[in-house]
Amino acid sequence: MMPKALKSWEGGLLAIFLLTLAFNAANAPEFLTLQNQINLFQLSIEKIIVALAMTLIIVNAEVDLSVASIMGLSAAVFAYAVNQGVPGGLALLICLGVGTLAGLINAVLIARVGIPSLVVTLAMMIGFRGFARVLVKDTSLGNFPVWFTDLGQKGFMLGIPLSLWLFLGLLIVLGVLLHRTGFGRQVVVIGTNAEVARFSGLNVARVKTTLFVMSALTATVAGLFYAARLGSVRGDSALGFELDIITMVLMGGVSIFGGRGTMPGVVLSILIILNLRNGMALMNITGHIQTGVIGVLLIASVLVPNIVSDLRARAARV
Repeated sequence: MMPKALKSWEGGLLAIFLLTLAFNAANAPEFLTLQNQINLFQLSIEKIIVALAMTLIIVNAEVDLSVASIMGLSAAVFAYAVNQGVPGGLALLICLGVGTLAGLINAVLIARVGIPSLVVTLAMMIGFRGFARVLVKDTSLGNFPVWFTDLGQKGFMLGIPLSLWLFLGLLIVLGVLLHRTGFGRQVVVIGTNAEVARFSGLNVARVKTTLFVMSALTATVAGLFYAARLGSVRGDSALGFELDIITMVLMGGVSIFGGRGTMPGVVLSILIILNLRNGMALMNITGHIQTGVIGVLLIASVLVPNIVSDLRARAARV
């Protein structure tokens, strides 16, 4: 009989992850080198940081399509401020303020006004991106302080980049928050049925506001790391990142309808997608095909859980 762990979504993801590792190792000899393993994480570190916050958003039965645009906006604001002579430290504080404001705009329209998050964040995705293009125009802005670029390009403890340490710390904090705290239980309950949660006395608006501000601030920090890693900013920085981010979350077993999902599942999904992209790149598969594969995974991550759920329901009735 199949072990119970392997019947779970996370068990299936673990099996896929191991198969991906084996396939990459067999077809790309340089895959297992230490430098490639560091690059595997470093080239997508900003996406996986944002995916952790997105997990709580989707468990809450919402979605934030504006995260990549907030990443680009924060990078553009920092670049513009520094090139206007603003000290780097002050520019960072300005970016955090802009990120907080972006999150509050989303939160007010969603939690207070009642507009669906899909509509609000789609509009803000366009708006924030437009503002970033206004600041940077069609040029590329750099000339960052050395200490800032070092944050994204140099290793710190054990030679591991600071952004990866941030990811690991955030993973622990948000994992505990979701699975071991009263706030996490509220996130799940509201995601299951917001009206029932409201009638039960939960402050639904406050929880949603907290989540969208947290999502925006996480995206802001990720955008700053992105700017530091590349050393320059364009108006289209982080364009399209939301596709990978949402795919990582949904493929991790988080229900698009809310109320269900685990952080370990999302971590396994992240590892699968990073290794798929890395393996395809090592095998000289073009970026357009890589994006197509991720798109197929996004569709499958929504369809497969529903199909499995229907099969289980039918089996229970027999």
